[in-house]
Amino acid sequence: MERSGFRTMESTGIQLFTFVFFSILSCILAEQEVENLSGLSTNPDKDIFVVRENGTTCLMAEFAVKFVVPYDVLALNGIDLITEQASLSLPRGAEIEGKCGNTEAEIQISWINNAYTFRIFFMKEVHNLSKGNDIWKISKVQLVYDTSETSHFINANSPGKHTASLHHQSVLVTPAGRSYECQAPQTLTLISTDHQKAITVSMSDIQIQPFDIKSDFTFGPAYKCITDQREQLEETLPLILGIILGLVIVITLSVYHVHLKLTAQQPQLPRDRSLYKNM
Repeated sequence: MERSGFRTMESTGIQLFTFVFFSILSCILAEQEVENLSGLSTNPDKDIFVVRENGTTCLMAEFAVKFVVPYDVLALNGIDLITEQASLSLPRGAEIEGKCGNTEAEIQISWINNAYTFRIFFMKEVHNLSKGNDIWKISKVQLVYDTSETSHFINANSPGKHTASLHHQSVLVTPAGRSYECQAPQTLTLISTDHQKAITVSMSDIQIQPFDIKSDFTFGPAYKCITDQREQLEETLPLILGIILGLVIVITLSVYHVHLKLTAQQPQLPRDRSLYKNM
């Protein structure tokens, strides 16, 4: 009995070791690489980032991002603090890291020797009972910035690193298997560890897909944001109304033309009633 129990424990231990070994091995073999393709964009403010796993694209992101970061400077009297604003944007040569998964993904962009790090976290929600309702979204956005970096923060009071975050949110909610596309600016507000200051993140010219990319370097069908849909409707509505008005005019003229033909074929009655007796 003791030997049987020992063998069972030994077998369980071997199975556990094998499982852990192959899990680690699969993680090692699942090589991920990142590419900054911003140089291919015709828009100097737009960046293009790609994360690939085992030679296949698993995350793509294109956007232009601008940050407005408030910070404190010492007033001329040397006592009071004045709030200034630093305007930042992503440079073309930014370093990127990425992570892909079945239900979670992440992209991290750093520049100026890690003085700034912008991170976007994605989450996929799978509904087993209704597959068509699966969605992905941005669940967290984070900006780490260093106010001792003097090209943007001039004479900052108590310079140092701070983290601004947006937690537990549902941003850019998109049906699974599709990419999110939006030309109009999308504004997010992050709360900083620097005295709870509000950091503004403005993203525009966006197309993102962190899951279910079928073809290499190719986005899935686009899911347009409401703002773009409204603008597209405003652009096409005058054309639609013009076509409808044109059809109404054509139909009216056609009916009038038919009416004239029918009227011309009817016999003309004399206007002088005395002539009716001879008819």
